[in-house]
Amino acid sequence: MTLALYLLDPDPGPAWVPFAGIRPLCELRAGAHLVRERWETFVGTEATAVFALPHLAGFPEPGVPLVEARRPVVGPAVIGSSTFAPRGLAGPLPDAPVRLTHDGITVGWAVPAGTTWTGPVANARAMSVDGVLLHGVSDLVGALEQLLREDVTKLLGDSDPVPKGSIVLGDPAAISLREGAIEPGVVFDTRNGPVVLESGVEVRSGTRLEGPLWLGANTRVLGGALRTSAIGPWSVIHGEVSTTVVLGYSNKSHLGFLGHSVLGRWVNLGAGTTTSNLKSTYGPVRLDVAGTRMETGHQFLGSLFGDHAKTAIGTLFDAGSIIGVGASVFDAVRAPKYIPPFAWGGSASERMTQAKFLAIVERVMPRRNIQVSDSMRSYLARAFDWLTR
Repeated sequence: MTLALYLLDPDPGPAWVPFAGIRPLCELRAGAHLVRERWETFVGTEATAVFALPHLAGFPEPGVPLVEARRPVVGPAVIGSSTFAPRGLAGPLPDAPVRLTHDGITVGWAVPAGTTWTGPVANARAMSVDGVLLHGVSDLVGALEQLLREDVTKLLGDSDPVPKGSIVLGDPAAISLREGAIEPGVVFDTRNGPVVLESGVEVRSGTRLEGPLWLGANTRVLGGALRTSAIGPWSVIHGEVSTTVVLGYSNKSHLGFLGHSVLGRWVNLGAGTTTSNLKSTYGPVRLDVAGTRMETGHQFLGSLFGDHAKTAIGTLFDAGSIIGVGASVFDAVRAPKYIPPFAWGGSASERMTQAKFLAIVERVMPRRNIQVSDSMRSYLARAFDWLTR
């Protein structure tokens, strides 16, 4: 019997800034795969719909299922939480309501045929599942360390040969290349894990790729050292990048350190932009979200960049900085730890208008051959209104 799969976003809260309100949270990357993709593998079917904030209805990115407000679900179905990244495959499910749990916390529901799910089921049987629980955006950095090596190992398979002139440290069989362009002098270091380059990836001479590492399709690496990172498709990377998640379509074209950080889509980091990922006390990093302080428990944590955020040349970020959706940071070398959505400058209270933000989007997205559709404009306008309410 085929199960339908639905993804359920949590209520928005400070822990999910800067992505709450701009994208369904199941579209965040945990390891080499999106949370949604992990649930699809776990259940063995593509997601039917995502239950998210009402203004995200019709979320227009390619490959994303229908996004709609939460509603009753008729079985047979699985409702998976966007705050959990499952591992492996689901086992047989009984013909009765099931509460999927991880470490005693509910991460999903299984709904048998002939029944309807409207919310928590008091008498459901508990079934433990393996995976990584996400308490907020900062946990995507920890998920890299837990999931990435396993992900890239599973992605190894048929591969183009490593080009002549490359330097391989470790096992050459732990490198996967697919129709890319690798210049002579690139170093592949697989001693700590595999290196996987999807189709169309270009890597220039002077680059060191240290596994575990995943580079999405059509990404370009212009030089520098990359390690323990998952870089989404159509990105441009240069400089030192460590333990970082990039959703895709983002630019770090110049030198500067990016560590233990998360970048949304359409982020642009100016030359010399650098993130700190460790406090001078070596203590746990705290986040500040518009005055709400949160303990992350992470000793290493860099910056969290929302979709469409941009920085000027030479911008410096303290450990645990948050840069809101659409923010343009340019009026201070050392940026504030919290920058609100659509900030214009960063340290002042000025924000750009909706018209100005949409005009920037209209100029940026076609550079990656993405045309801004009416549905994209409508979604971005709704998101702007929600985030600036």
